[in-house]
Amino acid sequence: MNECPNEAIDKPILMDIAEILKILPQRFPILLVDRILEIDLEKNTILGQKNVTINEHYFEGHFPGAPIMPGVLILEALAQTGGIMLHQKGFGDKIALFLSLNNVKFRNPVKPGDVLHLYCEGMFFSSKGGRVKARATVGSKTAVEAEIGFALADKNLI
Repeated sequence: MNECPNEAIDKPILMDIAEILKILPQRFPILLVDRILEIDLEKNTILGQKNVTINEHYFEGHFPGAPIMPGVLILEALAQTGGIMLHQKGFGDKIALFLSLNNVKFRNPVKPGDVLHLYCEGMFFSSKGGRVKARATVGSKTAVEAEIGFALADKNLI
């Protein structure tokens, strides 16, 4: 998988939160993507961003004296980023549901004040589901990496 660009923080915003809210069904406190910085539909790649703040509800109970973002929420942020790419690829009438997580590695903690970059590369897509390679980074450090498998279901059936 290609590396998540370290210069991502300097990229212009391609899609802001208002546009993301039109695509993803998630809402506070589970909407975990703040903006999309890059989409390449020919290469099946997307780069999203999450600004991690101390005001996040999970920091109240997740190591209050030394808060870190829960790894499962980083995986959810990666999955949501992949879901935005699916929408852009023409699957807008579907919703992606977790099917599998493989080769998950938690490498470095994500703390309040960090800017989390969410990179997904599509391995395959079909009308029934697909798989992406995903990586979340803070600066040049990988926080989480995984292969995420998903099933696609009609939005009106959920």
